[in-house]
Amino acid sequence: MASRSHVTIRDVAALAGVSHQTVSRVINGSERVLPETKARVEAAIAELDYRPNAIAQSMAKGRSGILACIAPNLTDYTFASLINGAEIEARQHGYFLLSASAPDENTFVALMDELITSRRTEALMVINPFADGRYTHLPPDFPVVFGGARPREDATNSVALNDEAVGLAATDHLLQLGYREIGLITGPLAEDCSQDRSLGYETALLAAGITPEPAWIIEGDWSARSGYDALMTFSRIGDIPGAIFAQNDLMAAGVLRAAHDLGLNVPEQLAVIGVDDIPMAAYLEPPLTTIRQDFLQIGREAVRLLIHSLEEPTAPRQHLRLPAELIVRRSTGFPLA
Repeated sequence: MASRSHVTIRDVAALAGVSHQTVSRVINGSERVLPETKARVEAAIAELDYRPNAIAQSMAKGRSGILACIAPNLTDYTFASLINGAEIEARQHGYFLLSASAPDENTFVALMDELITSRRTEALMVINPFADGRYTHLPPDFPVVFGGARPREDATNSVALNDEAVGLAATDHLLQLGYREIGLITGPLAEDCSQDRSLGYETALLAAGITPEPAWIIEGDWSARSGYDALMTFSRIGDIPGAIFAQNDLMAAGVLRAAHDLGLNVPEQLAVIGVDDIPMAAYLEPPLTTIRQDFLQIGREAVRLLIHSLEEPTAPRQHLRLPAELIVRRSTGFPLA
C-alpha cells in the first residue's frame, strides 16, 4: 500500500470502486452521492488515511486558499517576525500564506500583477507600505491590510503598534530619570511610524515644559550605521544630549558603538533607549532599555482582519493599534523603584 503522503484520490476511488469524480464530490460535501456510495468512499479514505490537497479543494470551490504578504525584504527581524505570526494564524484558519520580497516600487507592481491580476491570492498583507510609492498601486475592491503601519486614508485595514504612545513612553522614561536635553534619531520621516514616534516625543517634551530643539533631531534609516553616524554628528557640532531616543534598536545599537568610540560611558554620560526589543537588545553592552512590541501578535491580527474581509466584504475597515511595553535595562540606568 502506498504511504499516506503518496496516496491519491485515484487510490481512494479504486478501493471504493467509484470514479475519482465521485470521491471529489464526497470530499466537497456534495449531496449528489448515494448514502451507500458515500459510506464506501469514506471507509476507503479512512483505510488509506487519505488527506485531501487543501489547495485543490479551495480551487474547486473557486478559491485559491492563499493569502499573500509583500515586504521590502524577508530577512529583517521585524518583517520576518510579523510574517511568522501571520503564517501561524493563516494555517489555523486553513489558509496558506505566500510571502514575497519587493525591494523597490517596480518589483512591488510586478508582484501585484502576478499575484492579484492572476487571482493567485485572495487577500494581501503589505508590510512597510510607505517605503516608497508602493501604497499607491493597491488594487481597488480587493482585501488588503497594512501590517505594522497605519493607512493614510480609511480605505485599507491596518494593524500596527501605537507608535505615538511608544514615542511618549520612551521620552517620558528619560524625563523621569531627570534628563532635559533628549536627542531623537528618527527612522525615515516618509514612514508613518517615524512620524508618530516623533509626535509622541514632542508631546512628552512639551508636557514637561520643554521646547523641542531642531538640533536635537536627526533622521536615520533604521540601520545601526545611521545611529552611529547620528551620534558622531552630535559630537562634531559639539552638542551631545544627555540622552538619546533612537526609534529602533538597531539605531540604538549604533549609538552605543559610537559612544564607546567617543569614550562616553553609558548610562553615566549618555542614556540610550530604543524600540522593538530585538533578541540582541539584552546582550548589548550595556543591555539596552527599549520599548517591546509584539510582532507575532501584529501579524496574527493582520491575518484575522484579512479573513474577516473575505467573509464580510462590506464590513467597515478596521484600524487596530496595539500597546507596547517598556523594558528597562542598564543603558538608561538602573530600573526605577
